[in-house]
Amino acid sequence: MNSLFQGKDIPYICTPLVGRNRDDIMEELEKIIPKNPDLIEWRADFLTNIHDTEYVISLLKEIKFKAGLPILFTIRSEKEGGEPIPLSEHDKVALLCQVSKSRNVDIIDYEVSNKPAFIQKIRKQTKDNNKKLILSYHNFDCTPGNQEIIKKLFLCEFYGADMAKAAVMPNNKDDVLRLLQATKDADDVLTIPVITMSMGGLGALSRVIGWVYGSVLTFGLGVHNSAPGQVPIERLQQMITKMKESMGYQ
Repeated sequence: MNSLFQGKDIPYICTPLVGRNRDDIMEELEKIIPKNPDLIEWRADFLTNIHDTEYVISLLKEIKFKAGLPILFTIRSEKEGGEPIPLSEHDKVALLCQVSKSRNVDIIDYEVSNKPAFIQKIRKQTKDNNKKLILSYHNFDCTPGNQEIIKKLFLCEFYGADMAKAAVMPNNKDDVLRLLQATKDADDVLTIPVITMSMGGLGALSRVIGWVYGSVLTFGLGVHNSAPGQVPIERLQQMITKMKESMGYQ
């Protein structure tokens, strides 16, 4: 991770792009770049023409050129909070493999709940093309037991991910505390970086303090959110900075 972000202290702040066409995406970038995120996540499942591989690759080049930042490329599954897309899972995997060959992408995200054969194919392509792979788990209904969360993160490591991500929905304040404890427990035993968050308004605190428990990356709202509970990036930066100062980190 440090090679991507030049040794910056955690947490890295990622801001999503969710435009449905080139003009929308370029307009988003105009507003996001001055806010100085550490990386950009292109949520390509929002893209209307996602079925056009050449268009996707061309637009990715424009995004990278304009942003000048590490690019995380994601086609989030509809089952885990993504937009409906006109691609089968075979088509989606083929597109992810093509994207991984581009010099304009740095990280690929793929759900750990997918078939092992698909995961292994993407893992091979990302390794062959010197790209990082996040394997991820999302639950928009609840916060499972801590053993289940940690099991999902272990599975990410088992499949060879460079980073393991879990995003869950709290139903009460205790769920947020449990997610933070699961983050610490996973960070203590996994050999790869962990990314976690509790979603929604209740879970917003986890986006601010998750790094204290071992989460290396958090998502800040640039223009439009890609998941509930994302804090505007300026406010997120301010709160993290003040917290670090009060804790003696800076």
